[in-house]
Amino acid sequence: MTDLNALHYTDEHEWIASDGGTATVGITDYAADKLGDVVFVELPAVGTEITAGSVVGEIESTKSVGELYAPVSGTVVEINDAVVDDPSLVNAEPFAGGWLLKVSVAAGALDGLMDRDAYVALTEG
Repeated sequence: MTDLNALHYTDEHEWIASDGGTATVGITDYAADKLGDVVFVELPAVGTEITAGSVVGEIESTKSVGELYAPVSGTVVEINDAVVDDPSLVNAEPFAGGWLLKVSVAAGALDGLMDRDAYVALTEG
């Protein structure tokens, strides 16, 4: 189980785990629950330069279609092909096997993102 307190969060309901210069990105359990059953995930290609706040993909569920926003700027170094092949992983394992992409980021790229307490306050507010 991922330590949810060690993650960073955005107001677009994404989580970010940092491992040195690489950030792993996914959507939170809260977002996965609100979306309902995820049936399609579109992610950017490896090598794509992304800018924080820009649309980088799409998540479609039985309830709606949502855009995936880049929580940080950087270069996509890996996408989760398992999620593309089986989008239900986003619902089943949002903090583990349901991660979406990995981004090469500069030092300080996660500064200013929310911690777990701030994210919980956002979702309960």
